[in-house]
Amino acid sequence: MANTKIGDISILIAEDEKQLLNSMAEYLELFFKNVYTAQDGLTAYKIYTEQRPNIIITDIHMPHLDGLSMIEKIRKEDLQTKIIITSAHSDKEKLIKAIELHLVKYLIKPIQSDKLKELLFSLVKELRQKSNCIYFKNGFYWDKHKKRLFQNQEEVILAQKEQKVLELLSVHTNQSISSKDIYNYLYKTQPERNFSSNAITSLIKRIRQKLPKETIKSSYGEGYILHTK
Repeated sequence: MANTKIGDISILIAEDEKQLLNSMAEYLELFFKNVYTAQDGLTAYKIYTEQRPNIIITDIHMPHLDGLSMIEKIRKEDLQTKIIITSAHSDKEKLIKAIELHLVKYLIKPIQSDKLKELLFSLVKELRQKSNCIYFKNGFYWDKHKKRLFQNQEEVILAQKEQKVLELLSVHTNQSISSKDIYNYLYKTQPERNFSSNAITSLIKRIRQKLPKETIKSSYGEGYILHTK
């Protein structure tokens, strides 16, 4: 995951200390393609409404709109965004209120970068498991709803038959699908066609060229397997 920037999960950092904000953003940009920043609560809320980040890291004390008030506004209509709140000290009353706002974590500053990275990567995994996407190596993923292949949010163009094969394999990830079943799926409206294993072999070869190595593996005598991360 660290070798390729995460493009499908975005993060918003709200922190009024400019130096800390910049250092956090610089660190997270090593791993995430889309990192947004704000130095006050109102700006952070505006970014949230425009960009809809998947994860928010916010300080409690900020000008114009404090962190808890901003989260309250968000939680009126959104319980899905993962929110982490930070503070220079532990305030029992505010901690209790924070828990009521369905937060992921309450972090006390200074925040250890390795602990933050571990937490964020666990959230990425959780968000992906709940999404309509199937993830492969090197930032590639298949959107089951759109029936499209992407690499870090950039669509990988597929021919119609290539798209249909991935659509079939994605329904049966990590399971072997025979060449005959693939052929029948492609030509189910043309039952009179004669089966051709060479046609499927050639088609799979073209699809493999658009995916990371070993994403589609051959199962000798059985068919093809779409491997997820």
